[in-house]
Amino acid sequence: MSESPAPATPAPTPSRWRDVVTLTKPGITALIVLVAVAGYFLALPSPVNFGRLGLLALTGGLASAGSAMLNHYLDRDVDGGMKRTRSRPLPGSRIQQSGGVLVAGTALVALGVGGAFLWLNPLTAVSIALGALTYVVVYTVVLKRRTNWNIVIGGFAGSAPALAGGAAAVGSWTVPVLAFALLVFLWTPPHFWSLALLLREDYRRVGLPMLPRMDDPAYSGRIVVVSAALLVPASILLVLVAPFAWPAAVLVLLAVVAYFALALPLWRRVDRPVALRAFIGSGPYLLAIIAVLIVNFWLHAIGVASL
Repeated sequence: MSESPAPATPAPTPSRWRDVVTLTKPGITALIVLVAVAGYFLALPSPVNFGRLGLLALTGGLASAGSAMLNHYLDRDVDGGMKRTRSRPLPGSRIQQSGGVLVAGTALVALGVGGAFLWLNPLTAVSIALGALTYVVVYTVVLKRRTNWNIVIGGFAGSAPALAGGAAAVGSWTVPVLAFALLVFLWTPPHFWSLALLLREDYRRVGLPMLPRMDDPAYSGRIVVVSAALLVPASILLVLVAPFAWPAAVLVLLAVVAYFALALPLWRRVDRPVALRAFIGSGPYLLAIIAVLIVNFWLHAIGVASL
């Protein structure tokens, strides 16, 4: 008798592909790419090389997606204990082979860093590598479960794409690019601490020391306000050191005032509506800065006067 043929391996289902995409944290990866693009334009390259810009987005996106996969892999135990994250693909057991996530994440980071080295320049590759190293090793492995300084120090991972953008544009970290990287660094704590105020029971349940004081929401709310206030001088510094066309400079200052106004009520009270407004407002603030930096480049290109 002839043997029955082995059943064919089923093709990945659409839901499976959605889970794979989820592992790359597409929202965060898109933001990382946008920060890099803003850093590129802030360096005022002349002329704009859209091929290099595309390679910057590709290599930075690959490294960011790989870092996100490694974060999912390393945090799969605590993710399973939090309401916000327990339905993610790994703790939800929709992806069984977690070792494959480790391999794929490492490969994507290597492709991103290696591609930047080969196609752009070593400093861009170093910048991307620093971002991945900070997020995966410094933040996820070393700090996240040990200290409430985790997101402060780990915030450099969000600044590194700005450095990569400047390096891809002109081959160096210019003063305006460094100022933008500082602004992104200072943006990270109020953004994530506002979220932690909303989800402090989740973080307490799994023992993650996210807030300055997990047992004192009022104190933590004031810390969020102070950290948001630091964005005001950081925004002013960016306007002073970067070649800003005057309409773009005005928009940068209006954006930071609007965001600080959303965070300020946390000084008086910490409840869900107030914390939610502070958290939701932080994302559009950074997106507005990114958009202004890109628009500022084109304002310069058409000869709008600088400050």
